[in-house]
Amino acid sequence: MSLAVQQLCNGLIRRSIELRALYCHAAAKVGEPGLRTVLEEEAQSLNLVITELQEQIRSQEGVPATRRRMLGAVRHRFDALVPRSDDAWIRLLARHEQSLLRSFERVIARVGTSDLAIKDELHRQLPRLHSIDLDMHSMAKALGVGH
Repeated sequence: MSLAVQQLCNGLIRRSIELRALYCHAAAKVGEPGLRTVLEEEAQSLNLVITELQEQIRSQEGVPATRRRMLGAVRHRFDALVPRSDDAWIRLLARHEQSLLRSFERVIARVGTSDLAIKDELHRQLPRLHSIDLDMHSMAKALGVGH
């Protein structure tokens, strides 16, 4: 795996770690128990994405990211300070989820055929990310909040 591709994939891992932390934080803050369960499940799904990408990088003798970006840590502290309603959490998570999905799609487009194994791994993660995005979109629609 080229260093450039490793850096792109590590960026995806870091963003996924940030979003997983946000899902966990939101799950602890929302009032609706059913929503809490869904958010915890989404965090678990992201954990699988993170773990599988890290394993793929390791299998190609690379060094995977294990922490979020500094900016992500600052954003998380800010999000923790702002009181939010359940629908506001859904809006926030939906925006971040769509952004992560788009980032995966951009990286897939940039990875060349010389890095086919990692490209295949990224493709394998897309259905999971689409599922999370669909869940968030459905919840936002059910609550009548903008997505």
